[in-house]
Amino acid sequence: MQTLLETTRLSSKGQVVLPLAIRRKLHLSNGEKFAVMGEGDTVILKKITAPPLSEIRQLLERSRRYARQVGLKPSDIRRAVQRVHRTSR
Repeated sequence: MQTLLETTRLSSKGQVVLPLAIRRKLHLSNGEKFAVMGEGDTVILKKITAPPLSEIRQLLERSRRYARQVGLKPSDIRRAVQRVHRTSR
């Protein structure tokens, strides 16, 4: 994959415009979300994408299988969630 190098500026509001060539190459559109990482003089934007529905279904099925294997019941999960909610306040 060929690297595309463009320049941009930081606005007084802390906004950065991604050049059109970059947006087109990466198929970016309005409303895209990014994780932003910074270290030293380097800033990295990583597009956040949802995993495919098939991957979510596989994870859910593996979780259900594991819960059955270890004998977890729905009431055990409800109690665990309530405990976490109480401690996170």
